[in-house]
Amino acid sequence: MTVRSIDKVVHRPVDQAESAVRVALAAQGFGVLTEIDVAATFEAKLGVSGPPLKILGACNPALAHRAMEIDPSSALLLPCNVVLRGQGEATEISIADPRALMDDPALEELAEDAAARLTAALESLPDSE
Repeated sequence: MTVRSIDKVVHRPVDQAESAVRVALAAQGFGVLTEIDVAATFEAKLGVSGPPLKILGACNPALAHRAMEIDPSSALLLPCNVVLRGQGEATEISIADPRALMDDPALEELAEDAAARLTAALESLPDSE
């Protein structure tokens, strides 16, 4: 399966990248509503260890409200998943592209706005500390 995403690799560990991502998202009007430490869950529930993997659920309340006014079922797409995958001393950051998720023409402008904000957040991240 291929999911269209907005991506960036930064040369810093996941914990440092996560802090920077949270700040960058906030600058674009997004807050983090949920956090899933996938690696810790796999370790605790399955006894399987692996590289760091976190999913942050980011939401811009104004955009979310607009989307649900247009189509209440858009709530199924919220919050936006921001995935941080540890790769040694680097972190791959991927965000589900809202333009791919919201294919209704009535949501096109909103999806473009959300994608532009998420792209700006990632582009603002310095490559390293």
